[in-house]
Amino acid sequence: MQVAIVGASGYGGAELYRLLKRHPEVKGIHLFAHSQGDQPLSAIFPHVGEETWVGKFDVEAVADCAEWVFMATPSGVSAQLTPRLAAKGLKVIDLSGDLRLARPEDYETWYGKSPAPAALLEKAVYGLTELFRDAVRTADLIANPGCYPTATLLGLAPLLKERLIDVRSIIVDAKSGVSGAGRTSNVTHSFSEVNENLSVYKVNRHQHIPEIERFAGQLAGETVQVSFLTHLIPMTRGMMCTIYATPRQAVTAADVHALYRSFYADEPFVRIRPAGQYPATKEVTGSNYCDIGVTADERTGRITVVSVIDNLVKGAAGQAVQNFNVRHGWPETLALEGTPLYP
Repeated sequence: MQVAIVGASGYGGAELYRLLKRHPEVKGIHLFAHSQGDQPLSAIFPHVGEETWVGKFDVEAVADCAEWVFMATPSGVSAQLTPRLAAKGLKVIDLSGDLRLARPEDYETWYGKSPAPAALLEKAVYGLTELFRDAVRTADLIANPGCYPTATLLGLAPLLKERLIDVRSIIVDAKSGVSGAGRTSNVTHSFSEVNENLSVYKVNRHQHIPEIERFAGQLAGETVQVSFLTHLIPMTRGMMCTIYATPRQAVTAADVHALYRSFYADEPFVRIRPAGQYPATKEVTGSNYCDIGVTADERTGRITVVSVIDNLVKGAAGQAVQNFNVRHGWPETLALEGTPLYP
């Protein structure tokens, strides 16, 4: 299988390259960048230690060398490029947010950019693998979920599917490492600003809110609105979503824990912690795992879920490879095996 990565100069593109290099079914990886092409990858990422070339993006060049294209581009880029790639018969997995919302006007409102054509949005399949696997199996255009929606929706899914919670009560306290903002230089993400600091950002206007609400609503079978707050923490990788919700009826911690154990029993990349234990971000670093701890507080009558992922792997490149595997009927764990890095 010949694949292309568009956006090879970013963190997501680099992580895709690392994972696909060890994929036994991938025979060739062709790299392109929208803004930093025409140079060896080692000039962008010296750690790769090889002279793989990054070409300047050109639709014809991509079509000539690849069957599948991984779009690891900033928001707004894929919306313009993917229609041209699809017209050439290429199959696409898009890691940006450009194909995740059903209505073009919603994308304009939340992202502030020009949307992809409505026909393309209608064709795109949402690739949160554990929850939409059947649709992914036959998809030629996959919208890879965002990192925050991945951690949030996997954390909420059992409660939503079982209609166990009041969907008006959901609060998500989300925290991410700095790599989630991408590689573009920004004073807000400089060492001096981030170190020994904790800051909230995009209060009530984070672009992942409509994505979370759209697919939470599909799981629940009713309209869902969430209070969703994001925080920047002084570390490179990692994401934690602490989720609070009120049950429709009294439940015990044991009941909720048993539900999660059953719901994710056959999922290779979702690990439910033993009762009374909760995950930390470092415990999934470099892996495609989503680790979840869950309990119910019988005193306050609230359920608490703690969900952690590596934002560059399960939150981006790893999930894209997982979807790639599902689409081709290969073992889902191909190129994603291994324990997380620790410490």
